[in-house]
Amino acid sequence: MISDKCTADTILKVNDLDVYRGNSKVIQEANFSIHRGDYVGIIGPNGGGKTTLLLSILGEIEHEKGSIELFGQNTGNFTQWDKVAYIPQNAIEFDDYFPLSVKELVSLGRVRRSNLFRRLNSKDFDKVNEAMDFMGISDLAHRRIGQLSGGQKQRAFVAKALVRDPEILFLDEPISGMDFETQEKFYMTLSNLNRHKKLTILVVSHDLTVVFCRMSRVICVNRKVHDSEIRPDLDPNDFLQKAYGDHFHFVFHSHSCHGDFNGV
Repeated sequence: MISDKCTADTILKVNDLDVYRGNSKVIQEANFSIHRGDYVGIIGPNGGGKTTLLLSILGEIEHEKGSIELFGQNTGNFTQWDKVAYIPQNAIEFDDYFPLSVKELVSLGRVRRSNLFRRLNSKDFDKVNEAMDFMGISDLAHRRIGQLSGGQKQRAFVAKALVRDPEILFLDEPISGMDFETQEKFYMTLSNLNRHKKLTILVVSHDLTVVFCRMSRVICVNRKVHDSEIRPDLDPNDFLQKAYGDHFHFVFHSHSCHGDFNGV
């Protein structure tokens, strides 16, 4: 049951949303709300529309029908994009020899249209150092970004997002290419970020165990969109069969759900 307080603190609301890619309807009549402090897993089969849903919310893809509201304002008129951070699937795919240090990359998060030609000041660098410290990459500050592992790169891009002081963070399949242990540590870092920074997080993931173990809400996308609060009485199989079909059976893998971790 969502409290009146949570209802009043809705920061993302999607109503009767239809989205087309070409002539195909990819999202059909999506309805859900995200509240401040939610940690949301977006799951579903490949090609089911997960990335399309994210890009629609971010205004990168027009929707045919329905509405999307961020912080109580229709996205067509929304201007406070500094409150929103997005890390796409291919964020870490770039030339490994590009001469950019981790600290320089994170610092770019402080550059906005309003301060495009201003030199960064001490407050900016305080934010940069704080974000790197929280993400456990302070010791990598002067390393070239291309020299990092996949998990380290992802933490650097999350730090770059954090220096903007966003209120909601979207990540699209951030663990692609990571080994299992690194994936576990990265998701624990996101859990720490959600708990300690009170940041609302929506992450596209194929790791169903992580979603149902760590997160507070799940959205399953397979053209139609199903969502639920993750409660002790929620049966993952019953929920997932709505999207995947009656043949689907969910089995937990070994996973550490609790505790903080400060490194990947």
